[in-house]
This record gives sequence, structure tokens and C-alpha cells, in this order.
Amino acid sequence: MGDKKTCIVIVGPTASGKTKLSLQLAEYFKTDIISADSRQCYRELNIGVAKPDEKALAEIRHYFINSHSIHDDVNAAVFETYALTAVEAIFAEKDYAVMVGGTGLYIKSFCEGMDDMPDIDSSVRESLRNEYNSKGIDWLKEMLKTHDALFYSRGEMLNPQRMLRALEVKLSTGKSVLAFHTAEKKQRPFNIIKVGIDVPREVLYEQVNKRVDMMMEAGLAEEVKSLNDHRYINALQTVGYKELFEYIDGKVSLEKAVDNIKQNTRHYAKRQMTWFRRDEEIKWLGKNADDYIRFVNDRRGYF
Repeated sequence: MGDKKTCIVIVGPTASGKTKLSLQLAEYFKTDIISADSRQCYRELNIGVAKPDEKALAEIRHYFINSHSIHDDVNAAVFETYALTAVEAIFAEKDYAVMVGGTGLYIKSFCEGMDDMPDIDSSVRESLRNEYNSKGIDWLKEMLKTHDALFYSRGEMLNPQRMLRALEVKLSTGKSVLAFHTAEKKQRPFNIIKVGIDVPREVLYEQVNKRVDMMMEAGLAEEVKSLNDHRYINALQTVGYKELFEYIDGKVSLEKAVDNIKQNTRHYAKRQMTWFRRDEEIKWLGKNADDYIRFVNDRRGYF
């Protein structure tokens, strides 16, 4: 393996058990964790984004959790810079780092780098943002489905900032934002091992439903109510929050809102898997941490 350090990147759909596995690997390899989740970075969001519990955060250092405010502009480029700084700090003391998350574009930016994106006229950006603020996330999804079906199919439907960026690029250039993701991979000064949690669909969907029920029992509705004054901020136009805002507005019953959260989360998990399955560098394993440890140790001879 030479003198290069190694970052173990754990991917998989929401509710697949990534957090538990990351803690097990971080403990075994005696290292820290970088979250690659586009929502766990926000200090104001807790129950609805399934952050690690306080015990886990106290025992193992986590980066990109509670690192930003919902008022901050966070995107893949911001994450790339943040994560590279974090991994450099980890490698100053340790041989391994663990990255874990389900936000495919963030992981791609860390592993491969970001391409140069086209400049967009500010009037286009402002017009789309105003229309989105007026019509909401469903309008934005339909616009992307109509104008950039390729991006829509990739599963990045949790972060309105990324969705707006994709739409403005398409409408301004006539090209999908993904067409600008064609540059050669940047060579990182460390090894990257990608592993993914492979969960049967019926098992995953059952885990999604159970987790939503646990979130509700933990007080998700109360958390959403406490954020009502900030409901139009991009970070809150996301699964688990937007459905409960509809309940608060009296548009749906609480039972219906919970059902919608489960359904939308299942759809999101399916899109995540569509994204990750395209990456041939990912080694798919089950839930046994020993299998991952064995795979990482075996890979040492390949670098």
C-alpha cells in the first residue's frame, strides 16, 4: 500500500444501516468519520435527518455533522472542499478515514472532483428561485422530469439547491448538468475503497417504514413545528419535513402525512440505488462488519 493513506467510503440507500457500519469500521480502524449526507450538516435538523446519537458523536469524531446552518448555501463543491480539508486533518494522525453517506453527488465530488460549471445569468437564477418559492418542490420535480429526465433519474431529489442548479443549467445551456460531469477524475493523494450495503428491497422498505415510525415517536412533528418560521428555506424542502408542513397547514391528516413520508423515503431510496449501482468501483456486501473489515484489509495489497 506504500505510504498512501486510505479512505473507506460507505454508501447505500437511506435506512440501510450505514451509520451503524461506519461506527463499527471507525472503531476497528481507530479513526474518524466524515458524513456525506446533504442534510445532516444542518444544526437545526435532527430527528428527521437521522443523525448519529449523542453517544456516537461523543465517542467518535464526526465531520460535516452540525457544521452548517440551514441559512448557509451548501452544495457539492462546498462539500468537496470541506471533506478534503477534513480528510487531510484525519490523515495527519491516522492511516484510515471513514466516509459514510447516501448523497451520491457529494461522494462523487470527494472521490473524483468537480467539473467547471457554466456561468448562469443571475436573472435566470432569481426567476427560477422565485417561481420555486411560489410553487414548491413538486413543481421543481416536474420541471426537472420534463426538461432534464437524466438528472431526475439519478435520484438527487432531496436537495432543492442542487435541483434548482440542474434546472437553471439545462434552461440556460440546453445541456443536462450531468453533461458537465465528464472531466477526467482528479487523482487524490490517498487511496479510496468504496463499499456499499446491499439490502433486499423488501427488507429495506420495511426498515424505512420502521424508521419513520421511530422518528414520529421521537418527536419529529414537534421538530418540524419548531421550524415552521423557516419552512421556505431550501434545506427544509425535503422528505420528512415538507410532508409535515402540509399537516400543519391542515392539508392532510397526520396519518396521511406519515404515509407520505414513508412513500417518499422509499422512492428516494430507490433513486439512490439507481445512482450507486452505476459505480462499478463499489463492492457490495451485506450487514456483517467483519466482511467489510476483511475486504478492506485484503485490498491493501492492491495499492
